Amino acid sequence: MKKFSGVGVALVTPFDETGRVDEHSLRNLVNYVVDGGVDYLVALGTTSEAATMTADERAFVVQVIAEENAGRLPIVLGIGGNNTAQVIHDLATLPYLRLGDAILSVTPYYNKPSQQGLYNHFKAIAEHTPLPVILYNVPGRTSVNMTAAITLKLARDFENIIAIKEASGNFEQATAIISGMPENFIFLSGDDGIALPLVSIGASGVISVIANVMPNEFSTMLHLALESEYGEARQIHLQLGEMFKALFEEGNPAGIKAALHARGVIACQKLRSPLCEVSEALYQKIKRLGE
Repeated sequence: MKKFSGVGVALVTPFDETGRVDEHSLRNLVNYVVDGGVDYLVALGTTSEAATMTADERAFVVQVIAEENAGRLPIVLGIGGNNTAQVIHDLATLPYLRLGDAILSVTPYYNKPSQQGLYNHFKAIAEHTPLPVILYNVPGRTSVNMTAAITLKLARDFENIIAIKEASGNFEQATAIISGMPENFIFLSGDDGIALPLVSIGASGVISVIANVMPNEFSTMLHLALESEYGEARQIHLQLGEMFKALFEEGNPAGIKAALHARGVIACQKLRSPLCEVSEALYQKIKRLGE
């Protein structure tokens, strides 16, 4: 399952001025990141605004990504939620799951389950899908943190739980997972800005936002780090530092959509409410940083 090491890109969903999915821009984006050197594609993640899409739109987005990718790279599909029964139903019924090579499943949000509740949730998911499962811990969005102990128990108990996208930003927790995880388990950074230091302690890659717009630069940095070429990798990391920060200054994916629009990869930076476009000042800053 090392095909999920390296750089996975959390693809945005371009919308046109009327708010409909912009198929042409989405196809353009897929080719842009594939040509830029990323290792796999992530569809229907947080950055895709999947929470504001209808079931038909989500199916359409996956279909377009799969068609344009044409088998070049593995595809990871975001399949998660805060209702375990609904997630299990989706795993049994969503026809586009056949287009994915793995699923990325977020810790249940809003409900604030206990650690045992988190274990039970992911146990049910692992038992109801033949696909590899990548756990996703992002307490800044979900209001619950999955501890290293539960992550490691899930990794040991279920062969198809193969990785974690860890976005807690907690190095002590990351260290505990990396030092205790099974040999073939994959630790992925959930934050671009700390991907390099996490690789230095044993992470195998990242699921990235910035790789939408700077796939070549970011993938080069990450691959150098994986080859222990830290001098060159550090130079690129430092060059990207301001962009890491700017992309999240007014929220994600507002920043990355601004960057993609400024670079001409997508035709419109439209977001769906309650999200909105970045301020003009930030747009100009992102445009300058991307030049």
